[in-house]
Amino acid sequence: QVQLVESGGRLVQAGGSLRLSCAASGRTFSNHVMGWFRQAPGKEREFVAAISWSGGYTYYADSVKGRFTISRDNAKNTVYLQTNSLKPEDTATYYCAAGRPSTWSYPSEYDYWGQGTQVTVSS
Repeated sequence: QVQLVESGGRLVQAGGSLRLSCAASGRTFSNHVMGWFRQAPGKEREFVAAISWSGGYTYYADSVKGRFTISRDNAKNTVYLQTNSLKPEDTATYYCAAGRPSTWSYPSEYDYWGQGTQVTVSS
């Protein structure tokens, strides 16, 4: 079975940092783009960041650019999202995803999804 499991989310104060992890099992995601998305209650799922298989290309939503960093360790089959300078508006469930998207920011372009990890940023 293919599984993506996110971890690292918790309650933090504004200005704080978290490192989210997404561990993949059941297969190696060779040649897959790995993405992070987030969704707040009652809101649409929103693109956060994505990274190429090699790690050589990254793409960020404008809302997180300069604050968040996506990375991957293919030997560990794990993708990370380092979140710095967190704001209350970053509060959401964060999901990792894998796919071969044509448009990296579109959730519908990804094939595999984790169940999410909750990030809550207090003011």
